[in-house]
Amino acid sequence: MHKWIMFVVFAAASVLGIILLTTQLPGKPVDEAASLPPGESLMKVEASADFVFDQKEYHVKKGDKVKLELVNKSGIHGLAIPDLGIELKGDKLSQEVTFDKAGTFEMHCAVMCGVGHADMKSVLIVE
Repeated sequence: MHKWIMFVVFAAASVLGIILLTTQLPGKPVDEAASLPPGESLMKVEASADFVFDQKEYHVKKGDKVKLELVNKSGIHGLAIPDLGIELKGDKLSQEVTFDKAGTFEMHCAVMCGVGHADMKSVLIVE
């Protein structure tokens, strides 16, 4: 009798596992850069509730045409690069930019997001 109970439990677990595998798997990753026009690249900046951007430094080459995109992983943030006249916040979280000036530019959060807002900084290096 215990064998039948174990068989039923095993069968039910197997069916549940197959259902979860076929319905709960995330979709295949999409290459967002493939949809951009020729000669344009994608630069994603991810911001989180830890009051940090995902990288300390971002690098681009002078003359590159880039789609700059802010992704809020958690919390509501913005992105400003004052020396280049770039501000992403609210409904505008992406912008096409051609970097025609070399140098090091400070990036900071453009939305008052909490106690760590003042420290939410990064650097864009245009080589």
